Amino acid sequence: MSIKFAMIGGGIMGSAILSRLLSQGVYQPDQVLVSEPNGDRQKYLTSTYNINVTADNKATLSATEAILLAIKPQILDVVVEQLENVTTEAVIISILAGVTLSRLEKAFPQLPVIRVMPNTPATVGAGMTAIATGRLATSTHADLAKSIFRAVGEVVEVPEYQMDAVTGLSGSGPAFVALMIEALSDGGVASGLPRATATALAIQTVLGTAQLIQQTNLHPGQLKDQVTSPGGTTIAGVATLEKLGFRSAVLEAVKAAYQRSQELGNFNN
Repeated sequence: MSIKFAMIGGGIMGSAILSRLLSQGVYQPDQVLVSEPNGDRQKYLTSTYNINVTADNKATLSATEAILLAIKPQILDVVVEQLENVTTEAVIISILAGVTLSRLEKAFPQLPVIRVMPNTPATVGAGMTAIATGRLATSTHADLAKSIFRAVGEVVEVPEYQMDAVTGLSGSGPAFVALMIEALSDGGVASGLPRATATALAIQTVLGTAQLIQQTNLHPGQLKDQVTSPGGTTIAGVATLEKLGFRSAVLEAVKAAYQRSQELGNFNN
């Protein structure tokens, strides 16, 4: 069977994507080729996923559908140099943070390219991925990219100029949510709960609230209003959060991450 999907780089995010693609049957193991220079990592990929593994990046150009760049942005130029003057039928899909479509198109002239921003919950199949298509990428290429990243969660297509905002919100957002879960747990401990119980309560409260909003299409403000009864415990807590600037702090955190993403994009390009 021919190689349909190839990946350059077999690190954590790349492996998470690969694992989901295989487990959901998007691709079969013998349709996949991963290029990875580290010998120990090669053995891990082969034994874990029973896929084709190589140390030769040029070999990935045999893929007929997609080549996923899952490397560090700092080594992009080295990889591009190895792939120069070689053609492929596949669309080039990049998950390299801060690397723009213009840079990718300069690196791979005459090839369709797609820029993708997944987030860390993709490693458990609960990710949020944004994609932006290059000028040579067709709707067929976009649909292929969406089908690949739906294996690790939800997908939204955005114009590239919104990618830095996506990075600030969903790319950095898991850290903000983790910080909130930790703070909720600390609050529970401060109120007398054992740590394990407080953490379990905090995690499930955040998870359940997100699922409730998603499944009911409630505006978050509506759900907040439903939970806050007059003179009750929740409104007392909400009032304290407002007094301490919780809403503003989260908003400013997203803006700060967005601005840093812009700075890194300028640096990487």
